[in-house]
Amino acid sequence: MKKYLVVFIFIVASTSQAQSTTGSEQFWNKLKAYCGQSFEGQITAGATANDPFSGKKLLMHVKSCEENRIRIPFYVGDDKSRTWVLTLNNDVTTLKHDHRLEDGTPDKVTQYGGTSSNAGLADIQFFPADQETCDLIGYASTNVWWITVDEKSFTYNLKRIGSDRIFSVSFDTTKPVKTPAAPWGWAE
Repeated sequence: MKKYLVVFIFIVASTSQAQSTTGSEQFWNKLKAYCGQSFEGQITAGATANDPFSGKKLLMHVKSCEENRIRIPFYVGDDKSRTWVLTLNNDVTTLKHDHRLEDGTPDKVTQYGGTSSNAGLADIQFFPADQETCDLIGYASTNVWWITVDEKSFTYNLKRIGSDRIFSVSFDTTKPVKTPAAPWGWAE
C-alpha cells in the first residue's frame, strides 16, 4: 500500500509543476535548449522564382541567450543582415527583426515585428504587427508572424492578412551544422 501512495504523490507533484509553467515559459525553454547551435533550413511555403531566398543556403544560429532575450541570426546565402530578436516580459513574448547593413549599422527598415497577445502555447507563439511596424512599413500592418518549435524543427512563418503573402522556413533541429561567421553588426 505504501508503494502506491508514493507513486501517486510523485505524479500529482509532477503534474502540478508542469501546470504552473506557462506556454510562453515552456516555449522559451525550448528555444534556450538550442543556444549556441546552428541549423540549416528550407523554404516550405511562399517560394517564388524571383524570391531573394530561393536557391540560397538558409541557416539560423541561436547565438545569444540571455535571461529575457534570445537573438537568432538568420543567414540567406552570404547575406548576414537579419537577426530575429525574441524577448520575454511578464509572460508575453515579442519578436523583432533587427536588420543591419554590411558595415554593421542599422538598416533603415529594422526593429519591426510584434508582441504575442497572450502566453501562447509551448510549441507556438503568434506575433501580430505592432504599432512600430505599422508606422515603419504601412503595408505590413496586417502581418502576423509565428514561430513553432517541436522536437524536430524550428519554423518561422509570416502571413499578411488580406493577401496571398505567406512565407515559411523550417529548420531541422535534429541535425546541428557548423556555426557560421558572425552576422553583420556583431563583434566577436
